[in-house]
Amino acid sequence: MSTDPSPPATTGSDPRPAALLARMTLEEKLAQLVGLWEGRDHAADTDTDGDVAPMQDSMQADHAGFDTFARDGLGQLTRVFGTAPVEPADGLTHLADRQRRLGASTRLGIPALVHEECLTGLAAWRATTFPAPPSWGAAFDPDLVEEMAAAIGTTMAGLGVHQGLAPVLDVVRDARWGRVEECIGEDPYLVGTIGTAYVRGLQSAGVVATLKHFVGYSASQSGRNLAPVHAGPRELADVLLPPFEMAVLDGGAGSVMNSYAEVDGLPVAADAGLLTGVLRDRWGFTGTVVADYFSIAFLHTLHGTAGDLGAAAEQALVAGIDVELPTGTAYLEPLADRVRSGALPEHVVDRAVLRVLEQKAHLGLLDDDAAARAADRATARAAAPVDLDPPEHRAIAARLAEQSVVLLHDDGVLPLAPGTRRIAVLGPNADDPAALMGCYSFANHVLPQHPGTELGLDVPTVLDALRREQPDAELVHVRGCDVDTSDRSGFDAAVRAAADSDVAVVVAGDRAGLFGRGTSGEGCDTDTLELPGVQREFVEAVLDGGTPVVLVLLTGRPYVLDWALARCAAVVQAFFPGQEGAGAVAGVLSGRINPSGRLPVSLPRSAGAQPYSYLHPRLGAASPVTAIDTAPVRPFGFGLSYTRFSHSDLRIDRARVPTDGAFTVTCRVRNDGDRAGADVVQLYGTDTVASVTRPQRALLGYARVPLEPGAAADVVFDVPARRLALHDRRMCHVVEPGAVELFVGTSCTDPVLHGVVELVGPVHEVRVTDRRIVEVRVVPC
Repeated sequence: MSTDPSPPATTGSDPRPAALLARMTLEEKLAQLVGLWEGRDHAADTDTDGDVAPMQDSMQADHAGFDTFARDGLGQLTRVFGTAPVEPADGLTHLADRQRRLGASTRLGIPALVHEECLTGLAAWRATTFPAPPSWGAAFDPDLVEEMAAAIGTTMAGLGVHQGLAPVLDVVRDARWGRVEECIGEDPYLVGTIGTAYVRGLQSAGVVATLKHFVGYSASQSGRNLAPVHAGPRELADVLLPPFEMAVLDGGAGSVMNSYAEVDGLPVAADAGLLTGVLRDRWGFTGTVVADYFSIAFLHTLHGTAGDLGAAAEQALVAGIDVELPTGTAYLEPLADRVRSGALPEHVVDRAVLRVLEQKAHLGLLDDDAAARAADRATARAAAPVDLDPPEHRAIAARLAEQSVVLLHDDGVLPLAPGTRRIAVLGPNADDPAALMGCYSFANHVLPQHPGTELGLDVPTVLDALRREQPDAELVHVRGCDVDTSDRSGFDAAVRAAADSDVAVVVAGDRAGLFGRGTSGEGCDTDTLELPGVQREFVEAVLDGGTPVVLVLLTGRPYVLDWALARCAAVVQAFFPGQEGAGAVAGVLSGRINPSGRLPVSLPRSAGAQPYSYLHPRLGAASPVTAIDTAPVRPFGFGLSYTRFSHSDLRIDRARVPTDGAFTVTCRVRNDGDRAGADVVQLYGTDTVASVTRPQRALLGYARVPLEPGAAADVVFDVPARRLALHDRRMCHVVEPGAVELFVGTSCTDPVLHGVVELVGPVHEVRVTDRRIVEVRVVPC
């Protein structure tokens, strides 16, 4: 791997970036490598309070105003719309002013690139809030995720935003980690295919997607945020890196954000082997690498690998971080001093600046009078009504929510009987719109810092949705308890309401927040996977009354639910399903919606069984030589339906497959029930013998198949042998010859159809040009 900070070489055919670079002073170059986070409410012209990034208050540098800070130009504007509750027109007016000043008051007149958070939709006031990423994984529907991302990108592009800080491609390794809610799932292929679909959708609207967090962040020690990562090189290569590779090579992602983590003692922000060797030299990535907020300064303040900000800046720049976000604390004067002293060759700066300028050229920001035109567009848009939550976006949010609800258990109480007379709707999340949304929604990311500000969206709660869904039933609502306190004063009223009802729907789970202000989200890790607060005790008190209980969970992570699965009449899981999520949940309870979500993460047995992944070798399974059973209570890929699906007729097109070839697996799926539904057909593979230990099973491909009653379809998986690649004893990426056991199943532990193929020929060294994706066709019968 090359880590030499060689002189820059242009990667595109546009001559303007190189010509512009040649004209720049050092100060003008460095100005293009930083962002500016003004942190102000543009309408009220007041400072915002409270951290919305780690250690924001202590890390945010003071600046002497926009004109002074940006006198030599500016690389990026940070979260113009996503820092405070800003009316879209006010944000557009502010943005127009900033771009106009850059065009008129700086020597080169280059506009700033504008970035925003967009994990569950544009994180701005009044913008549509879509389901959180575990719901994307639960839907197993890349096409719908791509459609969602295109809608998000259209909103962003309409506001003059150029870059979105999403998707998160961290593979879940420990359910205790607070940021599980930002992740798609625990399988790298699922994460990679869904994440790549998001990249394609966002970038189809002209907005640069930023892959987060490259790499290793989710494997942190004990599930703690910003903790060391002890992953070995093989785990990094075979589990944590593949989603990023897919999003770069198959999705064409334009930007990557580094992980805060240190992997085996080396902070990723200073790891040239990853940021340059893997990302650029191996994969050929030509976009920009942007720093996660304050991560360059963290090399000095948290990691201790740099004695001051200048040394931190040099380490990060040499490693391959092009842009410091959210603002310039290390890449301005501290980095300038390193260059002026001769400690750092200026061509290392030039390398990063050229990448930034090439991206700006691609976005049209180097066109003649680009700053003035950007300002004029923002001014014109501000003059017209701006709807950030149009009906077509809410419709996409509703479809994704409906496909993502997972039915974990049902003894027959669901769907609720048409004659149900009285329903007790209980629990802390039954009548709380914020309970439907994740940490990176504007509602939970920013609004808590602005008490008294309205939500700005029409978000029905589960109680509201059930009232619409069950118009003939009497609904009695009692909150009963809080999400995360020990207050039991509402227990008795809730138990009485349940006792007088035909069924009790208890809506429990998480409250998303930041840095300990919630039970799920960034900095909201847990050392127990019991439901927060006294919620389990509350549910058990209701159960003790004898009324059938339907437990609905609105959470950001999976919790320990063996007790609930044993006692509740039904258990329904929704992973922060977004502003339309209540209708999806209520529709599943009524039967209007046939549940089709599948678990993108294993449902854990205990906190002590963490970290856990279904991708474990034989030694990771239950064993007679230990008293600890790590097997989950519901496996990856599990989900029930109100109809019945059968799988039959497994066909493999060849018994022997070259190690550099491909094979097809076909099976038939039939809806044997009396109502329409969607099955998620899952194909798994297992190496019988390999040069290194391998997972007992791994997802090779999947297909979401909607079927009417009695209908059938053939599902054809075209599998490249590369899907069975591994890193061998030399850490070479290879496909080895040998037998591979295949099965089609209803989850990773429930095989239905079995087959075997043999990979033959020499060991094949994997190339980046080898196909990574399983192509799937669904052929109606």
